[in-house]
Amino acid sequence: MGSHPLPVPATAAGRQGLAALLERPDRAVLGVDFDGTLADIVPDPDQARAHPGAVPALSALGPRLHSFAVITGRPAEVAVRYGGFADSAAPANLVVLGLYGAERWDASSQAVLTPEPHPGIAAVRSELPGVLEANGAWHGTWTEDKGRAVAVHTRRTENPQAAFDQLRAPLQALAERHGLIVEPGRLVLELRPPGMDKGVALLEYVRETSAGAVLYAGDDLGDLAAFAAVERLRKEGVPGLLVCSGSTEVTALAERADLVVDGPAGVVALLEALAAALR
Repeated sequence: MGSHPLPVPATAAGRQGLAALLERPDRAVLGVDFDGTLADIVPDPDQARAHPGAVPALSALGPRLHSFAVITGRPAEVAVRYGGFADSAAPANLVVLGLYGAERWDASSQAVLTPEPHPGIAAVRSELPGVLEANGAWHGTWTEDKGRAVAVHTRRTENPQAAFDQLRAPLQALAERHGLIVEPGRLVLELRPPGMDKGVALLEYVRETSAGAVLYAGDDLGDLAAFAAVERLRKEGVPGLLVCSGSTEVTALAERADLVVDGPAGVVALLEALAAALR
C-alpha cells in the first residue's frame, strides 16, 4: 500500500467535512458507489471487479470509522461478489446497499435482506425485446437483468451515444406503462421501481447510524441524488465531503464535488491517505 498525501478539498464545506471526519472518525460514515468508483468501468459489466487496492484500503480504514456503506444499483449479492467484500480481509463494519438501497448485505452477518420484486419488472422483461427490435435493435445493445431492475447498456454498440439517445424515449414510455422509472447513467438506461435512489439510501443509513460526519464518493448521474443528500445533511448540521471519481463522461458530478480524484485508483489512494492520517 503506497503512501499518499491527504488532498485538500476545493471548498470550505468540503474542508469542514474532512476535518470533522478526521476529528471524530468513530462517528463518520463513508459511502461509496461501486462501478466507476471502487471498480473501473468496463465494456462488459459482468467483468467489473473492485480495484485490487480497495479491500486492503477499506480494511486499513475500517476499524477507525463508524462504518462503510457501498451504495450501488447492482444487486447486493453481485456487488459483494465483484467487490470481494465477503473476503476475510474486508472490515466487519461494511454494509452493501444494493439496488439503490432496496437490498442490504452486512459483513457482520453475511446475509442479504431483499424485498419482493415490483410487478412491473416482469412485464418490462417480456416486452423489452420487442421495444428494442422496433427501434432498430441496435446491434451490440446488451440487457442486464438485475432481478428487481433491468438495465440496457449501449457501450458495446457501433455508436454508443446515438443508441443511448434513440432508446431513451421508447424505454421511458415502456417504464411508465408499468409504473417504473428510467435512471440514465454512463451509456446505460435502467428501468426500476420509483421511490429508491442513492440519496434516500444514504440519508436513511446516516440517520440510522446517527453519524456525525459523512463522506460520499461517486462517478455517475445516479450519484447526484447522494450528493444532494450530503448537501441536505450539511444544512442539518452534519458535515460532509463530496468526492467525484473523476470521469470525463459525467461532468455534472465533478462540478458539484469538493474533491475530484482520478477514478477508482484515486479513490483507493484517498482511502489509503485517510487511513494513514488516522493512524
